[in-house]
Amino acid sequence: MKYISTRGHAANEQFCDILLGGLAPDGGLYLPEHYPKISKEELASMRHLSYAELAFSIFSKFVSDIAPEELAPLVSKTYAPQVFINARPSQWIEDITPLTVLGQEKNTSLSLLGLSNGPTLAFKDMAMQLLGSLFEYVLHKRGQTLNILGATSGDTGSAAEYAMRGKQGVNVFMLTPKGKMSPFQTAQMYSLQDENIFNIAIEGVFDDAQDIVKAVSNDHAYKAEHHIGTVNSINWARVMAQVVYYFKGYFAATKSNDEKVSFTVPSGNFGNVCAGHIARQMGLPIEKLVVATNENNVLDEFFKTGVYRVRSANDTHHTSSPSMDISKASNFERFMFDLMGRDAEKTRQLFKQVEQTGQFDISGTPEFAKIRARYGFVSGSSTHNQRLQAIREVYKDYKQIIDPHTADGVFVAYQYLEAGIPMVVLETAQAAKFEATIEEALGIKPPRPDSSKGIESLPQRVFDLPNSVDAIKQFIHAQTQNHA
Repeated sequence: MKYISTRGHAANEQFCDILLGGLAPDGGLYLPEHYPKISKEELASMRHLSYAELAFSIFSKFVSDIAPEELAPLVSKTYAPQVFINARPSQWIEDITPLTVLGQEKNTSLSLLGLSNGPTLAFKDMAMQLLGSLFEYVLHKRGQTLNILGATSGDTGSAAEYAMRGKQGVNVFMLTPKGKMSPFQTAQMYSLQDENIFNIAIEGVFDDAQDIVKAVSNDHAYKAEHHIGTVNSINWARVMAQVVYYFKGYFAATKSNDEKVSFTVPSGNFGNVCAGHIARQMGLPIEKLVVATNENNVLDEFFKTGVYRVRSANDTHHTSSPSMDISKASNFERFMFDLMGRDAEKTRQLFKQVEQTGQFDISGTPEFAKIRARYGFVSGSSTHNQRLQAIREVYKDYKQIIDPHTADGVFVAYQYLEAGIPMVVLETAQAAKFEATIEEALGIKPPRPDSSKGIESLPQRVFDLPNSVDAIKQFIHAQTQNHA
């Protein structure tokens, strides 16, 4: 399997070549040159595989430069049940992505796919734990080091840091918007004292941090000299890893492969739902992919109108679902590349418009007409009060406490229920990470796993830096020189 850029760069690269780099040299995002197709017979053979076995089966289609006898144990170790702690209520679970059926609505089922049983209690662990294993494997094989530069609005940063802490040959430099994460999210990251972990708080919003990461990645000389890599959702390996739980969720929600399933995905950077798009292109019988946003409704606006319009920092809302407070969806380019018939020049021109004018408009085009019919996308958004109401209703009716991002998904999912087609909402995090919102909604504190009790009182290690590309470059240079 070879990889190409959404903007046309094709250098005959394989998986390990693009794993460490992030953006392609032309500023585009990597995708496989084609999506492997799953036959009906192969889909049937996958149904009863364990999560690790299923992951290996899918990864083998995208990874041709790691021998199967080396890839298999790496994947098994990553997705061992003991890595994924289920804090509600038993300690260990064999099924690391359990499906919880909430109930029957409009002659169909509404379910939650549990993705938050990893070490940081968020769905990002499902992919990030794999990246930690892959990075260490490839760096050891090549005798290289890597300085990971990332940006987070909440969960990506902690998942990356917990996956990379103590890994040989890897440093993590994670940018966060100062004061914009929940206290739990902040403490989960800043309390890490590992020497290879550097938390950096900047003034501004997530998009400012993400822009810095992209700017550093586009400085090819600096990137090469300082061995800069990324774990943000622009990294293809993360998207690849997320494809797996769509298959697992489909099998859990159905009895045969003749059935279809719809998925609702709380979305900010479009990486999670992009994985669902790829699963659908591979042949998984997905009816609808429901993109659920909060007040930062850039994606909802696009899927309803054909206008993709990024917001300024001043127009980006700080909400009760902060991991989705994103106004420039960095993974969206992957979908647009497919929507444009994999025409790299059309894709490049669209995102050149975004850079110059802050938007593009494809309403009225044949491509926009294909979004629902060919690719299954629909969308919706929620407000703070609507998320609170969803949390209350799920707790009242089903005795489940959901976090505000998952509540966004549940609220939007109700708008797209269809008779005979199960609706699966992807859970994003455990409610303990957003205690204040849960207390506002239910008047009680959500339960915490023992490993997270009192985390806010631990000593914190964070570096406050200006919102400046040059300041970040200088910091990385100084720290890597010190640790050389």
